[in-house]
Amino acid sequence: MKLWCKNFLAVGLGMALISGCSSNDVEEEPVSELVEIQASVFPQVSWSTSIGNGVGDYYSQLRPAIRYGKIFVADRNGNVSAYDQQTLELVWEKDFSSEFEEKLNIKTKGIRLAAGITAARDKVFVGGETGLLVALDEATGDVVWSVQANGELLSAPTVAEDVVTVHSSKGAFEAFNIDSGEKLWSHDMQLPNLTLRGTGSAAYEAGGFFIGTADGKIAVVVKNSGQIAWEQAIFTPTGGNEFTRMADVDMTPLILGDNLYAISYNGNLVSMELRTGRVIWSRKYSSFNELAEAGLSLYLVDDRSRIYSVDRRNGLELWSNSALKNRELTSPAIIGQYLIVGDFEGYLHVLNREDGAVVGRVEVDSDGLYGQPLVVDDKIYLQTRNGTLAVVTLNGDGSVATNEEVAADE
Repeated sequence: MKLWCKNFLAVGLGMALISGCSSNDVEEEPVSELVEIQASVFPQVSWSTSIGNGVGDYYSQLRPAIRYGKIFVADRNGNVSAYDQQTLELVWEKDFSSEFEEKLNIKTKGIRLAAGITAARDKVFVGGETGLLVALDEATGDVVWSVQANGELLSAPTVAEDVVTVHSSKGAFEAFNIDSGEKLWSHDMQLPNLTLRGTGSAAYEAGGFFIGTADGKIAVVVKNSGQIAWEQAIFTPTGGNEFTRMADVDMTPLILGDNLYAISYNGNLVSMELRTGRVIWSRKYSSFNELAEAGLSLYLVDDRSRIYSVDRRNGLELWSNSALKNRELTSPAIIGQYLIVGDFEGYLHVLNREDGAVVGRVEVDSDGLYGQPLVVDDKIYLQTRNGTLAVVTLNGDGSVATNEEVAADE
């Protein structure tokens, strides 16, 4: 049984210390076996197709994006394609390997896409471990422009009006003109000696990019200048070695009204004032996953795949679920009155948002799920490690609740 693990990257040495770990490599705690559940929700795979060779055992944040009536997907080898959202027919596909490999003059084999996909301003943006950032025409898949960023691109680009930004593994946060690809500015962040392999995308609000850093901070970069407006530590690393001092914020800060929520590895979950960065409350949790929210609750999956619901007003824990511990769960997502997560064996789990009980389950692909599920129009879109794009729907007693029903519950 395999256990997909978050890789560590020794920045000073430029090498991965741990990659593609098996369960025998990290046998500190056993992987939770699936037990019989009292199902009230019956998810089913309503459609699936192959989109290439997938991402294999490698670290990746590739996941579907939906906009302009299309589903955009990519695999590690450079196959990028678009499907009609309604008919699910292939609209276009692009092979990055033949398009860019000679131009990149890379020493390693393959184009190695890992960052994306972001669809905005009639374009589709995708990047990879070579530092390649490409803008495609959303209607045809034609290349509009391509640039070389400073470092590996491991998280989805962020679009804000006329700018697209990327966060590289070298700590560079770079901005490019959305129409031409012209580089506008770059802000270099300090990296500790040892970090997790991965970066978080920026969130954009009111003229600023809010981004997590590898040394446990949230920084705000001004869109027009690339200068720092403020930065605030959400966790101060301590410990006797580099491993215990890791405090990466490898997620996209969650902005809700006048507040920002973020979580760090080996650190804290915090609520901050959006305008000043003042910490309102802080609670001890460790995660490198995205947060989900609904009503007054935050939902998180920690670094041991324990799932929590937290009151976003004060940080008080509402419930926890350890039934799926160490199953390398994906970031959580919301669909109606339910919370969904995928695991390394390819199961999609459905939890009741009110108490955290597992109320449904379906095996999507035995090779495993790795990316946060995408929920659009009461459908769940998933990308699997072997290159399958799947659409899952909820059936039976678990029909998706209407907005009025969810509001009444809360």
